Amino acid sequence: MNFFESIRISLRALRANKLRSALTMLGIIIGVAAVIAMVGIGNGATASITSQIQGLGSNLLTISAGQSSSGGVRGGVGSSNTLSMTDVSKIQVGAAVKAVAPVTSINAQVVMGRGNTSTNITGTTQDYEIIKNVTLTSGRFITKEDVDSNARVAVLGPTVVTNLFGDANASVIGKIIKVNNVPFQVIGVTTATGSTGFQSSDDMITAPITTIQARLIGRKTVRNILVSASSADLMQTAQDEITAAMHRAHKIQPGKDDDFTVQNQADMLATMQGVTQTLTMLLGGIAGISLLVGGIGIMNIMLVSVTERTREIGIRKAIGAKSMDILLQFLIEAVVLSVLGGGIGIALGYGGSSLVGKAMTLDTSISPTSVLVAFGFSAAIGIIFGVFPARKAAAMDPIDALRYE
Repeated sequence: MNFFESIRISLRALRANKLRSALTMLGIIIGVAAVIAMVGIGNGATASITSQIQGLGSNLLTISAGQSSSGGVRGGVGSSNTLSMTDVSKIQVGAAVKAVAPVTSINAQVVMGRGNTSTNITGTTQDYEIIKNVTLTSGRFITKEDVDSNARVAVLGPTVVTNLFGDANASVIGKIIKVNNVPFQVIGVTTATGSTGFQSSDDMITAPITTIQARLIGRKTVRNILVSASSADLMQTAQDEITAAMHRAHKIQPGKDDDFTVQNQADMLATMQGVTQTLTMLLGGIAGISLLVGGIGIMNIMLVSVTERTREIGIRKAIGAKSMDILLQFLIEAVVLSVLGGGIGIALGYGGSSLVGKAMTLDTSISPTSVLVAFGFSAAIGIIFGVFPARKAAAMDPIDALRYE
């Protein structure tokens, strides 16, 4: 009997028990679909986090204030006021450092006519536009002259415009808004960029840091200093220069603890990508367990099938079928169940990851490699778990098989 005849007989046997065949495939279908969906969601989460961190700024380094200590208990990073405008002037723009911008912020109530909203007010300088890649739909960004003169001017995010004026496209340039009862003139509106996952730049007002310090905060400390390196290759050089400049500014002697922290965007990105990739592998591994369960289900059903078809096996052997023909027939049945289940699982995995991605606003990504691995694994399961029942069928003695009731 040739190979194609074995396939025909195997398919006929599977069609004879359609419901049982479908239920047997279910474990493989669920397993493959779960692996594909989990990997797709994990890849989407990695891409989303990467985009969010990159959206914080171009080749960004962040200098944060030190930790406060009270009664032997240390606060978190930034809990101590150790940064000032003097520190900003000590960081020199050069070959490695492209731009430097201090940042301080406060949540405040903003009023314009009948419009009222609570939002984040960020005080900074003109270089913030370069570091954060800010683009404007209208007007201009704050300038050095605005900072030097403590100008009461503000650049609004589109969400703020909508909340205050009822329309994101409203003409607001030149209008006066009140931030905690302090009047500010609107000079620009930023382009909508969406949430970065940390803070939405659309729901934010940007103003000169000197004005915010004098009018709203009442102190001259700086929360963070943002630095943009000239290129990704120079980020470590820029970080070293920043650290040296801060040591000089704060008169920190060698061997003493720093009262500031410099965070490298590249290190943060690598750490977050590592975490999400590990979680993706973990979720994929957990989902892969159901593939193993599906394989055991195939072996179980095939053993039952061998027992049910004992007389058929005896008759086929009596009329000349070889042991290899019997083995091939049952092995093909197992492989067909696993491969067909794998194909359906891939389709369901694609659909499932897409639905979950839409629900979680993630751009899920399924690589061809993960599809091939899942499909190959399902085919391998059919072979591995189908061998034992097939060998059992092939090893039957025809006389004993014909006597079986």
